[in-house]
Amino acid sequence: MANPRRTPFSVSGNNHQLPVSSTQAPPALVNSFSSFLKKPHAFPFLLSFFLLLTWVSLRFQRSSDHLRPRELGPGSKGHRHGSSSEYRFANLLRFSASSPLIAKDKRGWMFNPISMALDSAIPGGATSCASIHVGEIKPGGLRGNHRHHTCNETFVIWGAQTLFRLENNAVEGHYAEVIVGGDEVAVAVSPSGTAHALVNVDPSRTTFFIGCQDSIVNYTDSRTDFNIWNNL
Repeated sequence: MANPRRTPFSVSGNNHQLPVSSTQAPPALVNSFSSFLKKPHAFPFLLSFFLLLTWVSLRFQRSSDHLRPRELGPGSKGHRHGSSSEYRFANLLRFSASSPLIAKDKRGWMFNPISMALDSAIPGGATSCASIHVGEIKPGGLRGNHRHHTCNETFVIWGAQTLFRLENNAVEGHYAEVIVGGDEVAVAVSPSGTAHALVNVDPSRTTFFIGCQDSIVNYTDSRTDFNIWNNL
């Protein structure tokens, strides 16, 4: 009769010992990790870890800077907005020259502006280039400030800080403005019947642009309105 009583007591004792051994496992892991960190070969591991954290932090910061709204210059009127809404108000998409949106190699960047505008769902752009012109704007210079009634036009803008203004009766001032940075590339669209203007606001660099129109424009007839704004 004595043996059966000892058996359950012994099993019960073992059951109480199992949680004790399991609770001692985490401190053992912590001690092992602490010992590892004290060894010389732990330094490369820690260095790699901190470099990874720094890289991730810089990537997030760069993304945040790219999405941060850019203010217009003093005295500017019209609708001010950030890059997330530019396509809605100014029909413009801008991005860094190192953006994955465009093809880039050691020679530089290259892309199709017509496809870029269509793929980005910017409304009213040219679907073909019946007429195309390439030009530059010196600091303080102005191009455009007119309204075509017979063609849609798509622009590529780069090289300097450039103000792009687009007529838009849905916003305050009846136009929207965006300043393209000197290290950015922009695709902008001006639908038929909508005024547009490009102004170089850079202190030293030259703006370069390409304009693609889906029909031939005769600048001497009455279907183009000139000198739309007097505050540029």
